Parts: sequence; C-alpha cells; structure tokens
Amino acid sequence: MSAKDEIFNRIRSAGPIATPDIPREYRFGTDASRADVIAEMEQGLIDYTAVVKRVGPDGIADAISEFLEDARSVVVPAGLDKTWVEAAGREGREVRVDEPALSKTELDHTDAVVTASRVAVANSGTIMLDGEPDQGRRAISLVPDTHVVVLEADDIKATLPEAVAVLGEHPGRPTTWIAGPSATSDIELVRVDGVHGPRNLRVIIVER
Repeated sequence: MSAKDEIFNRIRSAGPIATPDIPREYRFGTDASRADVIAEMEQGLIDYTAVVKRVGPDGIADAISEFLEDARSVVVPAGLDKTWVEAAGREGREVRVDEPALSKTELDHTDAVVTASRVAVANSGTIMLDGEPDQGRRAISLVPDTHVVVLEADDIKATLPEAVAVLGEHPGRPTTWIAGPSATSDIELVRVDGVHGPRNLRVIIVER
C-alpha cells in the first residue's frame, strides 16, 4: 500500500465530519452617519486619483458636460437617462449610442463613456456596475479613455457585504468593479495608466 492510499483510507475511516454554519451577517451596518459614509467614498475615490463632484439632481447634466470638456466623442448605453445623453452631446460632441453594439475599433476611437452605476462601497472606494440598460455592457466602460460615472449617494454602502447583498438580488447579471482609474506598475514600480481600462475616472455623486 502506498502512502497515498494509506492517507485516503484514514480519511475514509474518519467518516463524515460535521461542517459548522458559516455566519453571513458579518460587517453589515455601521455606526457612521450617511454623511460620513459618503465622505469616505469621496475620499477613497480621490485617493485613487479619480475626480469627484457632488451635486444635486439638477446639477447632473452640467457635471456630465463639464467632465467631458476634453472629449470629442462619447459612447452611452441605450438606457441612459435622456437628459444625460443630451448633456454628453453639448459643445458639438458626437454621441454614439451602443445599440446596436459598437465594434471594438469604434470603441477604441471613442474618447469617453458615460454610465450610471448599481452600488458602491465606501470603505474601499469601489463602484460596481451590473449591466443594466443605464450601465451597458462591460466593454463600453473598459475601452474609452475616460469614464464618467453617475453614482447615487443612496447607493453607497458602508461595507462590502452590504454591496454584495445588493448585487445578489440579481446574481445572473455580469458585474464590473471599479476602484479608481486603471493602473498597474512593472517590476521597476513604474506606474502605467490605462492598461486594463480608462485612464481617467470622473465620478458624479448625486445627493437627493
């Protein structure tokens, strides 16, 4: 008998082992106020070198236009709010609606993208998209050089488990998690932006 066989025999002879229940309620909720949660989210995004603007509902369109001032072309998902689409098209910018789906080459020649978002995590500064019509397919948020995200303040959760619970309401949707502009570094620790996604992340936090 080999040592391997002996090990397996001992495991079999031990019989079934009861598996303890794994708690899933960990780190839900926080003592922090909503204002503190939003502020933590904003600071996390800034730490990631994202540009953040906090506005009321009436300020969304102007903020979108401001964040696109250096873009000539913009892709938007088919379900994006129409007033946001109009704002993206100000100053003569070309708006490309991703329906039918634009080719990779067309996306590569598009300067920016505007999307909504599903949920966010304050303590990690992470924004999550789940492919809904106002967010679109993953490719449009990864290929253009600038991503403008509209994030509702009420959708900012204090902790990761709270945000995952929201995503879990629709587990079949593809998700994209964004923690600042795309960046990586080589063995010499030289930072390179834009390798895995947009080099510029601009976030509009909407407080109602």
